[in-house]
Amino acid sequence: MAETVITVQGEYSAWYPAERATVGAGIHAWGPDREAAFGDAVASSDAVRALIEPLVDKNAGPVTWWSSDSVRVWSERPWNNEGKQLDPVFHAAVDFSVKFKDFEALARWVEQVAAIEHASVGSIEWALTDATRTSATVEVRSRAVKDAVAKASVFAQSIGLGTVTAIALADPGMLGDPSGGGGAAPAPMYRAAMKSSFDAAGGAPQLALKPEEIAVASVVDARFVAS
Repeated sequence: MAETVITVQGEYSAWYPAERATVGAGIHAWGPDREAAFGDAVASSDAVRALIEPLVDKNAGPVTWWSSDSVRVWSERPWNNEGKQLDPVFHAAVDFSVKFKDFEALARWVEQVAAIEHASVGSIEWALTDATRTSATVEVRSRAVKDAVAKASVFAQSIGLGTVTAIALADPGMLGDPSGGGGAAPAPMYRAAMKSSFDAAGGAPQLALKPEEIAVASVVDARFVAS
């Protein structure tokens, strides 16, 4: 009996709790005087830096890494609603990037930075450690292959054939099938929720960060023969 070729796509995803959070913070001061804007930005950036440095420990945390750029200064001449160009406005800015492994410390730090004049906190990127991501990737790829085997076996059994044998495994779109779903494998997803809570003892507002889990996904194309 001739062999039948079966081509399928296996997939698998798993969720893992976030282990790191990289937060972006910025200083932006402005005004009619260049030196004043520059001085305000320097003073505020020094205050932010003073909140970071005592927390830094590459291994133990709560901050494992951070960086900041130098003060950037520029000017613009805005226009009023009558079409008249106004006097120059000078801007000075500094950006920070800080990686936390302790999310409670992160929440406290965000609150403290928000209280500094000219400072703001931007987005937070949630991530896994390199070791966890490597092991997770191995696991989901293995499960994706098993999913492909299971699909091919069902197809073979549905037409009265026996055991399937793999003859090719590849990343999506690499088996050369025009209809084989040539898109790239799904990238890991990062999702996070931020919520406010209240300290029960003092009644003071207190920021709480609740990171959602991170999905690691894998897709594989596979070709089998069954007879």
